[in-house]
Amino acid sequence: MRGAWQAWLYALLCVVIAVCLAALSTRFGATDDWSAGARATISRQNRALLAQLHGPVTAVAYARPGALRAKTRLLVARFQRFKPDLALQFVDPDVRPLATEDAGVQADGEIVLSWQGHDQHVTQLDEGDFADALARLARGGPRLVAFVTGDGERDATGKNAADLGGLVARLADRGVRALPLNLAEAAEVPRNADLVVLASPQAALLPGSVKKLEDYVAEGGNLLWLAEPGVDDLGLAPLSQMLGIRRLPGVLVDPQGAAAGARDPREVVATRYPEQAITDGFQVNTLFPRVAVLASLPDTQWKVQAFLQSSARSWDASAADESAAGIPRDPDAAALKGPLSFGYALSRLSPSPAKAAQRVVVIGDGDFLSNAYLADAGNLALGMRTVDWLLGDDALASLPAAAPGSSLKPTRAELGVLTYGYLVTLPLMLILIGVAISRRRRRR
Repeated sequence: MRGAWQAWLYALLCVVIAVCLAALSTRFGATDDWSAGARATISRQNRALLAQLHGPVTAVAYARPGALRAKTRLLVARFQRFKPDLALQFVDPDVRPLATEDAGVQADGEIVLSWQGHDQHVTQLDEGDFADALARLARGGPRLVAFVTGDGERDATGKNAADLGGLVARLADRGVRALPLNLAEAAEVPRNADLVVLASPQAALLPGSVKKLEDYVAEGGNLLWLAEPGVDDLGLAPLSQMLGIRRLPGVLVDPQGAAAGARDPREVVATRYPEQAITDGFQVNTLFPRVAVLASLPDTQWKVQAFLQSSARSWDASAADESAAGIPRDPDAAALKGPLSFGYALSRLSPSPAKAAQRVVVIGDGDFLSNAYLADAGNLALGMRTVDWLLGDDALASLPAAAPGSSLKPTRAELGVLTYGYLVTLPLMLILIGVAISRRRRRR
């Protein structure tokens, strides 16, 4: 009898504890994200972005009562966990049509983010679009980037494999607008351009065009120059001399990329980066299909920092070193051996009183930012960091790289193992275990 009362008392105590825990859970909450890249909350990159927005941020959602508001609350709550001063307000477009019109809202559920007098709109209720709006707020205003055209440069809006349309579209999401610039037609580089991009010209630039680029740099303009191996100077020798960066003949060969899956030794895989603001904390591999070695000239007026470098096993191969298959194969005959630099960041006090600093980046490859290779490894992240640094948005340039994608892409063999494992092997194992347990019980 005494044992029965103890059992009932123990059961009652368990019920009381469960009720108390349930009551406490309604008042207090705790969340911890153990997923890779914090995918269950918001990414590490977006948490760092929130840290750049000092002071309160207001999110006004123009949504009718219903499921759309509930979805908005869930999205904003993921960001509020890391920024408590992110306030959410709702406005019913049917009740306040004039306020909705004044805010420039065009769709039900649209969010207007406000921070330090700047506004940005969120039209899609997802983490990516919300984060892009926050990045535009952190930038403080739109940026204008002029892409040089007319000499066979990569198309800034094109969708072909060699074009830069993917990069430009991603920059547009974060408040950077692209402008085509034909130097043969324009009287000068637009004065409102925050950056000029010279992306892999294929034809020689006219002397007048080169002079306009020189004048732009001399007056304090920022420049991104993507060079290519195996081409002549294309009339750009004066600009090269002005920057103190020279492109060496030949192509960079780095067999170490094979360990990362590169099939051609001319595909350079960068795994470590010299210390520089662009690569500060950057720990993601990047792929460069064909690379020209660069060298800095002495007695330059710039602060020169190499931020892209090949491995110690690399060398600079000339056309004479290449085999019939086109793959250089004579490292012992190479005049230059690794590690070799192929990306330089230049900075100095700006000659223009309107700017504090002037920045230039020269990289010996443009393919890594093309549509064909932009999604490989950390190419997009490095490209975005480079542009942000050139624009002077150091806070955005220092953001950690985005986490790898969460989607699985198994091979046919791996898919077969998963299919037969879950649909055939596992059920058979459970059946055999059941039969074994049943026979064991019968013998008893």
